[in-house]
Amino acid sequence: MKNFVEELKWRGMLQNITPGIEEELAKGPMSAYVGIDPTGDSLHIGHLVSIMILKHFQACGNKPYALVGGATGMIGDPSMKSQERNLLDEQTLAHNVKCIKAQLSKFLDFGSDAPNKAELVNNYDWMKDYTFIDFTRDIGKLITVNYMMSKDSVKKRLSRDSSEGMSFTEFTYQLLQGYDFLYLFEHENVRLQLGGADQWGNITTGTELIRKTLGKEAYALTCPLITKADGGKFGKTEKGNIWLDPERTSPYQFYQFWLNVSDEDAEKYIKIFTMLEREAIEAAIEEHRADPGRRTLQKLLAKEVTIMVHGEQNYQTALKASQMLFGKATAEDLRSLDEQTFLAVFDGVPTFEVSREELPVGILDFLAEKTSIFPSKGEARKMIQGNGFSLNKEKITDISRSVSEADIIDGKYILAQKGKKDYFIVKLK
Repeated sequence: MKNFVEELKWRGMLQNITPGIEEELAKGPMSAYVGIDPTGDSLHIGHLVSIMILKHFQACGNKPYALVGGATGMIGDPSMKSQERNLLDEQTLAHNVKCIKAQLSKFLDFGSDAPNKAELVNNYDWMKDYTFIDFTRDIGKLITVNYMMSKDSVKKRLSRDSSEGMSFTEFTYQLLQGYDFLYLFEHENVRLQLGGADQWGNITTGTELIRKTLGKEAYALTCPLITKADGGKFGKTEKGNIWLDPERTSPYQFYQFWLNVSDEDAEKYIKIFTMLEREAIEAAIEEHRADPGRRTLQKLLAKEVTIMVHGEQNYQTALKASQMLFGKATAEDLRSLDEQTFLAVFDGVPTFEVSREELPVGILDFLAEKTSIFPSKGEARKMIQGNGFSLNKEKITDISRSVSEADIIDGKYILAQKGKKDYFIVKLK
């Protein structure tokens, strides 16, 4: 079985660690948890680092717990946040938790009979009946305000937001997260909490609570916050987050995100976001450096992550779709795309609308009168006869051809292409 800490080290996934973890792991399997904020019904790739750490933890023979913060999600963590979050109701949180578990199941084994199968827990289950008086008496008295004020998450928030300050609700967040660790330690023998570097203060509040309440030792391990080589925020695009939910970010868009990372980032990300062995990764990096133009590393990274999140079939569709604009995709490939992928591939392409009732129509009329893909029939005729025009990825050479219902793909679109790079979508209404 692999050494969990050593595995994280070579992958660049280790930031802070409390002493004694390696010795404890050497004695036999441990249990650890990662907290996940359920303020949305989908995870995004910003969550992937801590999920991958949990995946490695399970692969090394240990038992992982994914804690969704049904209670803490109602409050909001001040760490790295510029303003207080909107609070969610129970029904919304229950929906979010269900969706998140389905996504986590792609990374963690929840369903087998293995002794280290993953468990999903929700802190709402043990917080919902805990009264404020009991909580402040049992937990609040153990941690001083001075200790809480010393945490980076609190100091940074107060210094950054001096005009509005910080609500008592958010200030108590670290106590609630600390209590989660104490509860899981007592009831599930979870002795290690994992998370991002921004969670170090909250996690160590938990180890302090365990020490003061039970007189026992608990452990903390965090991974670095992932950045891009150019200083930009990882996982953010012009359109926002890259989600794991295919309805929010299509598998094609997901694949494209990884395919388009820089060489420097690809070398870092392939270690963090895949389960490939060290030898395979080092060989891929070496091959890529020998000929960066082939983007070997980005293709391998995009393949591995897309298959892990969306499955082999969606990866193959994304691969076909990515060849649509620049490769040798066929008419059959085009027709195999679902509408979401089709629109994602041709996002931003000039679009025209034509009534179905106007079909069939001669190709020249279609291109120059029903649409303005060409400024005149003469120019359309010239390009068709010069073998420079395609309809739905099929070369058109016959100027007497008609455009009919048979040319419609996905029930409503026709794709026109002038030359190699100029695409147009005609939407039938």
